[in-house]
Amino acid sequence: MIQTLFGSVEQEPTLLEKLKAGIEKTRTGLVRGIEDAVAGGRRIDADVLEELEYTLLSADIGVATTNEILNLIRDRAERHQLSDSSELRGLIKTHLLEVLQAAERPMPRVAEAPAVVMVVGVNGAGKTTTIGKLAHRYQSEGRSVLLCAADTFRAAAIEQLEVWGQRTRTEVIRQKPGADPSAVIFDSLQAARARKIDYVVIDTAGRLQTKDNLMAELAKMKRTASRVVEGAPHEVLLVLDGTTGQNGLEQARKFTETAGVTGIVLTKLDGTAKGGVVVPIVRELGLPIRYVGVGEQLDDLLPFEPERFIESLFA
Repeated sequence: MIQTLFGSVEQEPTLLEKLKAGIEKTRTGLVRGIEDAVAGGRRIDADVLEELEYTLLSADIGVATTNEILNLIRDRAERHQLSDSSELRGLIKTHLLEVLQAAERPMPRVAEAPAVVMVVGVNGAGKTTTIGKLAHRYQSEGRSVLLCAADTFRAAAIEQLEVWGQRTRTEVIRQKPGADPSAVIFDSLQAARARKIDYVVIDTAGRLQTKDNLMAELAKMKRTASRVVEGAPHEVLLVLDGTTGQNGLEQARKFTETAGVTGIVLTKLDGTAKGGVVVPIVRELGLPIRYVGVGEQLDDLLPFEPERFIESLFA
């Protein structure tokens, strides 16, 4: 079952296959590295541990988690409790799953529409594309969607969102470039309430986490949303480019402080061998991954489930 702001919906039967295909590069590097490190029944010694460390760090698992895994392996090996590569893989899988599950939190339940989702992030992370895919996903659940063009700064940002609106047959509420983003949010939420729309997805201007004035504006936008719809925004999703690896962690920290991020959307996982970055993101920020992007098509934004992700990673 997939968790949504309005409850659970049935899981797509092909989700596992799509996820496995999307993280192929990461899976190939990680699994092959583990197999090579212990090939031929090699005894687990300093050389093997060094190879495993390189493999885990190359997948962007993170230093802290890598060290924990190596300590577990060393301890088990000293007690002669690791006899083959399958047991080694099982140990690594179990630890990674525990890290991801530790930050899991259910989506908030929205009793009365509209559910308001604010999408934030730096330029180039795939934010507007993600919004289009979110609209498509919500529609596939049988929900109505309205898009809010609150990115009034970047040239052609409104037009880009309208392209996604046309592609998904979703109305876009907009104002002129340079307008107050909070005013656009106010109009959008008023319209959604009047029309009984289920979801409002708010596009915000891509901004560097170091620009304090723009970050402060996000806080103002949240206040505006909450005045129109109680509890809004119900989700604040931070879009991170998976190909940047752990460089995205500082972005996430700053956005979390200012915008109250409740979940992560990790994009472009199909284009990187560093998909293990989900682990340090979850571990260091205590934030759940809500969705992962694994391709360019509308249905290539997948709900993230720790068990399914780890299973796909080692399949």
